Amino acid sequence: MEGVAALKARVRESGGPELLERLEWLDAERALPPVGAPPVRAPERGTRVDFDVVLAGGGLSLLYAPVLAGLGLKVGVFERGRAGVSHREWNISRPELQPLTESGLFTSQEVDSLIIARYAHGVCRWHGGGEYPVVGALDQAVDAGRLLSEVRTRAEARGVRFHEGHTLRGMGEGPDAVRLHFERAGDVQVDVTARLVLDARGVSSPFATADLMCPTVGGVLTGLREGTAPDEVDPRVGDILVTTEGVEEGRQHIWEGFPGRPGEVTVYLFYYAPSREVRGEHALLRLYGRFFERLGRYKRGEPRLLRPTFGYIPGWSRLVPPPRAPGRRVVLVGDAAARHSPLTYCGFGATMRSFLPGARAIAAALQEDRVPGGPLVHDTPLHAVTGGLAMLMASPSREPALRGELNGLLDAAFASLHEMGNGPYAALIKDQMVGTDFVRFLALVARRRPRVYREVLALARHGPLATARWLEGLSRAVFQLRDAA
Repeated sequence: MEGVAALKARVRESGGPELLERLEWLDAERALPPVGAPPVRAPERGTRVDFDVVLAGGGLSLLYAPVLAGLGLKVGVFERGRAGVSHREWNISRPELQPLTESGLFTSQEVDSLIIARYAHGVCRWHGGGEYPVVGALDQAVDAGRLLSEVRTRAEARGVRFHEGHTLRGMGEGPDAVRLHFERAGDVQVDVTARLVLDARGVSSPFATADLMCPTVGGVLTGLREGTAPDEVDPRVGDILVTTEGVEEGRQHIWEGFPGRPGEVTVYLFYYAPSREVRGEHALLRLYGRFFERLGRYKRGEPRLLRPTFGYIPGWSRLVPPPRAPGRRVVLVGDAAARHSPLTYCGFGATMRSFLPGARAIAAALQEDRVPGGPLVHDTPLHAVTGGLAMLMASPSREPALRGELNGLLDAAFASLHEMGNGPYAALIKDQMVGTDFVRFLALVARRRPRVYREVLALARHGPLATARWLEGLSRAVFQLRDAA
């Protein structure tokens, strides 16, 4: 394994000293042992609150704020940095953006103006296997920075108050309110009360206890060669999931590439791993070192990094209990809830499915002086099954002779999807596959790769409860998806 000093030199040369400094800080934060929150005095019954809802975090979950305010609630957004900022694009299909219009936040024309690129199709391609195109999935590149900026403008127009430079240090829940303790620059202490808290702090939330982690690096690049070859950029094609080698250093590394504005491509490199293994190992630094070293295997050219994107994305296999908040008046949303797809970790799609019904459920509950019941973030039954595949991807065999086995399994799965036709294939990517198609998909994969169930049952090494949860999830998903169809 390459030394840390050499990795730092490569990242500094290719990404600049500021990127290296930010990576070192984030890796160091991840390496710290969990620190218990300081005790916060719970508000007494009848305490007059400052807000109906506090949103802790100002990323994609900012979408909740203007909708809640439009439903008559007093909303505050507290963010340790700048709220409503993004440095990349997000990909999705056009119909999945419909909640932006249904919420009243945007007109259809305004939504269309946020789309900066449209693809003829996307592809999934596995090392040593085939290439499988799909139409209508992740085929629209959305200007995330402009979307969040517009959402913030609409939130402010509806009376949402923004408090930036505030780091949440602790919470105390009383019978009908929560007290939040924040720190501001200069060691200023601030206490705020709310009837409900939406924890949108992502992996930095102490309640983001999902069992999988997805270290991700990359960013917006220019200078990649355009063309139709696999190692060139076709502006009309998005790379949804691509591998260029087998398992190395105990990880299956996966690329994504989505063209954006003319000459620009957003490229990611990531892998899945058990959360306990991604701590104190310079994970992002090592991954960025690999990104700069191996980028030429994925796409040729003379790349220049315009805007870096990196972080830890928490994920949940559904083989263990889900992340949960400490009380009834704290609700996890976004990455902190980890309800997005175990296969693509596409938090954008999950948020599009969740923010409008979630906001309506919150408003209805608070208007009746109660708290919303159950998780607010959409989680299709299909995830109970695909979560098992995500766990397999997070724990591949380290035996050199088996380094291509995971790619073989994935190739069999996506070849089966392609055989079924574009409708079911795109539906799986978008978490919309129906039960009858899912049963047929399982049968096709087993026919192509008869040992697949032995591989899935390797989950037993994670304990009998994990195996039982997967089998229960499989049964529940099949029947629930069938009934939904």
